[in-house]
Amino acid sequence: MTRRIAVLDAPTNLGLRPPTSTSVPGCAKAPGALRDHGLLARLRARDAGCLTPPRYDPGDWRPGDGVCHAREISAYSVALADRIGAIIDRGEFPLVLGGDCSVLLGSALAMHRLGEAVGGRIGLVFVDGHSDFRHPGNASYVGAAAGEDLALVTGRGQADLAAIEGRRPYFRDIDVVVLGIRAQDEYRLDLQAAGITTRPVPALRAEGAARTAQWAHEQLADCAGYWVHIDVDVLDPAVMPAVDAPDPGGIAFAELEILLSGLVDTPHCLGVELTVFDPDYDPDGSYAAEIVNTVVAGLAPVSAPSAVPPRLLPSGPVAPAPRPGTGRPVLPAPAAVPAPAVAVEPIGPDPTPADPASADPGPAEPDGAGQDPEIPDPTGPGLLRRPADDAGPGLLRRVASVDQADEPEESGPSAAGSGLLRQITGRDEVAEQIVPPPLAGPGLLRRAPVAEDEASAPADDPGPHRSGADIA
Repeated sequence: MTRRIAVLDAPTNLGLRPPTSTSVPGCAKAPGALRDHGLLARLRARDAGCLTPPRYDPGDWRPGDGVCHAREISAYSVALADRIGAIIDRGEFPLVLGGDCSVLLGSALAMHRLGEAVGGRIGLVFVDGHSDFRHPGNASYVGAAAGEDLALVTGRGQADLAAIEGRRPYFRDIDVVVLGIRAQDEYRLDLQAAGITTRPVPALRAEGAARTAQWAHEQLADCAGYWVHIDVDVLDPAVMPAVDAPDPGGIAFAELEILLSGLVDTPHCLGVELTVFDPDYDPDGSYAAEIVNTVVAGLAPVSAPSAVPPRLLPSGPVAPAPRPGTGRPVLPAPAAVPAPAVAVEPIGPDPTPADPASADPGPAEPDGAGQDPEIPDPTGPGLLRRPADDAGPGLLRRVASVDQADEPEESGPSAAGSGLLRQITGRDEVAEQIVPPPLAGPGLLRRAPVAEDEASAPADDPGPHRSGADIA
């Protein structure tokens, strides 16, 4: 059974300033451009449709008026949260194609609803070239939600955006990990003062993308799960100039692929959003192709045959909260029982003996005495296996072989071009059972049985700033 991906388009550009007085930001075209390169087919994903945003019209907005398009962004965020929640209700993994970074408000609202329903907190891994942490407490005025999204989802700013449905904050500061900002980010000290954990590009590269993903996961161990936000301006403009605010000092495509793969390779990861790619700066589609290649390879752990949709189970009998306006719970409330072993069907020659009389009806014996009861996965790299004698609850996660985990950057560029890292086959994988720490808090992710049909069912700001994230 696969952990099915559902692709949802969120082509909003309401959070950006107009590039010129007579044009609108082109990032609303990003979902279509990525789909044109076969994203859904290559992910074997379900098409979850498109949530059409309100019309982009700054009107007579002036600095000091608050966030531009605030009413429209708020309404869109509620609708987006509904759609994301419905995808998760189906046991699927949402991939949201933005649009600008204001889509994070909808995702954050969905995660807060979910955390309330399961009796736990949901975290955020914020992968972005900029901190997007401008708010009334550290800036003369605000204006563009895409340059303020992290501040808004952590409860800073005007209530019609930062406290939709009375939920403030959507993410607690201690439940946020920021990766990929530039070392000179103007709000880096504000993040530090708030207690938000960060790893700028220099530190990310020093530690490596794979270890950084594992480190981010460890920072959120007290959360029931986490959401991943990716702004493609985390990439260096030398390889990705098609964004609203390119800033030197970013990472490479191969590093983003490794980082994404490590972040999603756990049932704790609940979904991913991709933002700020602007096809207006990509006339031949080459950058869109690079993004698609990276996303497909990075999400391989999600769509692998062993990836089973996670279930969020509260630590106690917590009744799911109904989603506003729908009267139905965000998630079903299964009983918190120990998860059974996950069966992995081997692929290859039929293991059944040709002669039924020669079949051994008894249990298979290990190859040698004293061996680990965990059987190496016959279906190839990246598949999960739980020891047969383990009936207790626990998290399953794939870990790469030692040489892959220790030397992710040495795998080299793909022969297919563009410096993308490709999965190397032919290496033995080590399956490991990870038991959650006893003080990991309520709402830990658990695996539960899944029926076969269920899985399918501003410009005047003083100082340096993100030039494309303000309303002129």
